[in-house]
Amino acid sequence: MQHITGISRQQMRFSSLEDSISPDNQVRFIDAFVEYIDISKLNFAVKTLKTEGRPSFNSKVFLKIYLYGYLNGVRSGRDLEKECLRNMEMQWLLEDIRPNYHSISDFRKDNPIALKKLFKLFVSFLKDADLIGCETIAIDGTKSRAHNSKKANFNQKKIDKHLEYIEGKTQEYLNALEENDAKDNPAIMQNIQQKLDRLKGNKLRYEQLEEKLKESGQPQISTTDSDARALLVQGQVVEISFNIQAAVDAKHNLVVATHTINKNDRSALSAIAIEAKENLGIDTYTALVDKGYHNGKHIEICKLANITTIVAQPEQGKSNENGTTANYLVAQFKYDQTTDTYTCPQGETLHTTGKWHKKSSLKDSYEFKKYRSSKCKECPVKFLCTSRAAGREIDRSQYADAVEENNKRYHANAQLYRKRQEINEHIFGTIKRQWGYNHTNLTGLEKVNGEHSLIMLVYNIKRSINILGVPDLIAKLKKWNTPYKAKACIVFITNYFRLCKDIIKNELQFAA
Repeated sequence: MQHITGISRQQMRFSSLEDSISPDNQVRFIDAFVEYIDISKLNFAVKTLKTEGRPSFNSKVFLKIYLYGYLNGVRSGRDLEKECLRNMEMQWLLEDIRPNYHSISDFRKDNPIALKKLFKLFVSFLKDADLIGCETIAIDGTKSRAHNSKKANFNQKKIDKHLEYIEGKTQEYLNALEENDAKDNPAIMQNIQQKLDRLKGNKLRYEQLEEKLKESGQPQISTTDSDARALLVQGQVVEISFNIQAAVDAKHNLVVATHTINKNDRSALSAIAIEAKENLGIDTYTALVDKGYHNGKHIEICKLANITTIVAQPEQGKSNENGTTANYLVAQFKYDQTTDTYTCPQGETLHTTGKWHKKSSLKDSYEFKKYRSSKCKECPVKFLCTSRAAGREIDRSQYADAVEENNKRYHANAQLYRKRQEINEHIFGTIKRQWGYNHTNLTGLEKVNGEHSLIMLVYNIKRSINILGVPDLIAKLKKWNTPYKAKACIVFITNYFRLCKDIIKNELQFAA
């Protein structure tokens, strides 16, 4: 024989599902993890037995389906249904239960908050398993395309452009209608009238969108997914998307906190940094963050929360045609905290009246003091400093002290900061490039948050399996006391001592 021959399809085989799954198969950990937790404590929607009709599926079945599916790059409800029918690993995991796609899809839509809690619970397990260092954490964000096209996203400028086009076309058709009215051509006039009616309907639609935009108080509005926003992805590229925030521990590149927002990174630092601290239950840590997050208010909030930030300092100032700096940068003015003054590069002192001014915008609001010097007008190098007739004026924000401390740490810890990309870029590369999770088909910020929490949970499971292996990870899981088990233990001990106290009290009363 020149070729290897297979087994006859008619040959009978005696084996169980258990025999087909190796001891180190990842589905064994999924099964152990889901069976170990109490999903009712995490607020998953638990189906109960009704008095009539067909019995419902256990919610743990759907959780197993989604953990396995996302772990293997399958997240469509219809595709997951197919896997239940043809996949041996899925049959072992579900004990050959085969739900339909509609029930599978409903579970993900109905449990976004519970999926978020499940992610946090697994982070607690990873910490107890000594897989998280809790010392250095890198924070970053990545964009996930929303289920909303660019055509279904509008701002005031875009609406005005459409209305202007409609007005122009309407006038064009009215002129054509007037010309054909004299020629008495009913067919052409009817065609023009239909176009005018369509333009009238479009105008009404854009006017309603304009009204909704004004009522929302937001700079833009999306019609398919009201929570989706046009966000800057890279350079000048804009996509209708969500922004996934992730805090990644440096020890094994495991995600310790995640949530999804619909704005850019500038106002996102403090929320994700504090979430990481709360998830780990620690007093302090060092956060490595890129310059897109550099915001005085959020650096100050992190400082008050006892989080040491190393946020990259944005580049300051612009260069002229010769490549030299056109103006003296604020960094070249030395601040004296004792006298609350600035000293310029020429040695002159800038003073403040002490009055606080307020600056507000859609993105940020803060208070600041102004510093000036009367000697600016007589300065021989004023042209290098400012073009203002009254001289140079420096604003000092209420968050300036926290920002200066952060900037000093950034320059003093260049080697540590370089590790930032090594820590968190791997996560986004794996999720978006290798697994293809660069978009969401769900709508609404809450549901999208649930899906992204599930993705990060699955990433942590995959990575922890690669680090320890399935048997060792299951062994650690069996030794682990979950937070709600610890709580139950405390309640039991408290009730036990209360019962003992009551018994002793009753015995004393009886003896008396």
